[in-house]
Amino acid sequence: MRKHLLWALALGITVQATAQDKNAQKFAKQISPKYAKKHLSVLASDEFEGRETGKAGAEKAANYIAAEFKNLGLTAPVNGSYFQEVNLVESTLEAKSFSVNNTPLTYGKDYYFGGSPSATTINSNEIVFIGYGIDSDSYSDLKNTDITGKLVMVINKGEPMKNGISAITKTTETSEWSKSRNKRIQYIQSKNPLAILAVSPDVAVLLEKNGAYFTSAGGRLSLKSDKPATAGRGAAVINIAPAVADLFLKSSGKTYESLKAAIDNDSAPQTQTIQTNVNAAFGQKVKDVKSSNVLGFLQGTDLKDEVLVISSHYDHVGLTTSGTDKVNNGADDDGSGTTGVIAIARAYAKAKKAGKGPRRSILFLAVTGEEKGLLGSEWYSEHPVFPLENTITDLNIDMIGRTGTAYKGNIDSANYCYLIGSDKLSTDLHRISEEANSTYTNLKIDYKFNDPKDPERIYYRSDHYNFAKHGIPIIFYFNGVHEDYHKPSDEVSKINFPLLAKRAQLVYYTSWELANRDKRPVVDVKNDMPASR
Repeated sequence: MRKHLLWALALGITVQATAQDKNAQKFAKQISPKYAKKHLSVLASDEFEGRETGKAGAEKAANYIAAEFKNLGLTAPVNGSYFQEVNLVESTLEAKSFSVNNTPLTYGKDYYFGGSPSATTINSNEIVFIGYGIDSDSYSDLKNTDITGKLVMVINKGEPMKNGISAITKTTETSEWSKSRNKRIQYIQSKNPLAILAVSPDVAVLLEKNGAYFTSAGGRLSLKSDKPATAGRGAAVINIAPAVADLFLKSSGKTYESLKAAIDNDSAPQTQTIQTNVNAAFGQKVKDVKSSNVLGFLQGTDLKDEVLVISSHYDHVGLTTSGTDKVNNGADDDGSGTTGVIAIARAYAKAKKAGKGPRRSILFLAVTGEEKGLLGSEWYSEHPVFPLENTITDLNIDMIGRTGTAYKGNIDSANYCYLIGSDKLSTDLHRISEEANSTYTNLKIDYKFNDPKDPERIYYRSDHYNFAKHGIPIIFYFNGVHEDYHKPSDEVSKINFPLLAKRAQLVYYTSWELANRDKRPVVDVKNDMPASR
């Protein structure tokens, strides 16, 4: 009797699983190259003017996505609207004056600012050279040095190395002070200096290539806060090249290169105060900017209070002033991901209409402001329409329509996808992802960018990050950068629509299992990614 009962239960589970598989495959057909091309041809058209956040083209794109969500029968979950307004401010820099020993410096030629500095006036007769600005157990530039209210100069690249050995790690491996994009500056800002002169040879190259951008570009967007505009912003970061740094160091008889060499050769700090006259005035003008996330909601059945998010960003970088083609169409970045979200929404809408809808609810989330610093997803994570504790996973799609540079010329170039983050918080999620691919799509899954040591730090560079930082498991789907990245040449004509559809189907099949299994993915992994971006 017992054996017969166990056999019957096992058979029931198998039959149920088989039915689920057949349903998943049936509705996956809605995610087709033809359907993807239909929508991407609109979203990445010249009419949408590159979809820059806060501009008319982005608003057109948002309206288009909302109309499609409505057409698919998705619920408008924001008090009856498909739009979640994201409160932004645009900060426009005013570089009024800057001189060193009465020698004027030109913004965009001699220096540029990191971020959006608050209103600052500098009238100083000295600077404090703080070497690499590192403070660790094995090496410290700032030990017994108070830089509060001081104008400081820091070597903003690398760390002390002698014969290939780091003074911090005592090995050939560099420390987090070199690898992190922000650690050094954030640490110095925590010491409350007046301003930071950040020196790097990379600045000269950047200014030569893109200097005009700093004087012609519009303002910088950020999330609007209830706090005062200057709260938490930190000291201004003034980026300069070594040749400009030497103007500040002239009275000492030393140069940037000689001070750097002394630190590297002796593995010892050269922290010192240098007499020099610096006068500067700069700051920000701010105005409110309108933009919105676009949300479409499909309610689940018996597990409807738990929500799976499928996301992409619909914004891009707008218009350019150079060349004959002025529109950065962003067909791949991220028109392809947004098209994928719409296609997946279509598959689920058809399934629900046929009585095969998901057990859990699904939020289809097209966010604004990714290109401006992940702003729309950050706003959602801080103002969630559905509680984050009920949000089981975010599957984020950002560029799935092309072949990345690393796969050009490879035989399998049309059958791969980079995945980032699937194993960072949940072993369940990683296993589900792997099984979905092996069962249905058989793409080559490349985890190159999933490596904590990968210098590109892709994990921090798209909207999934704003879910992951709250402990929500994520997967990021990505085809890698290519020669048309952030250029007007990122056109619809270059999209591989069968590949786009196949990658979107991988997202769909993974989401199908997540939306219908008995238990949500367990968060059981200590994230091995560096703590700072």
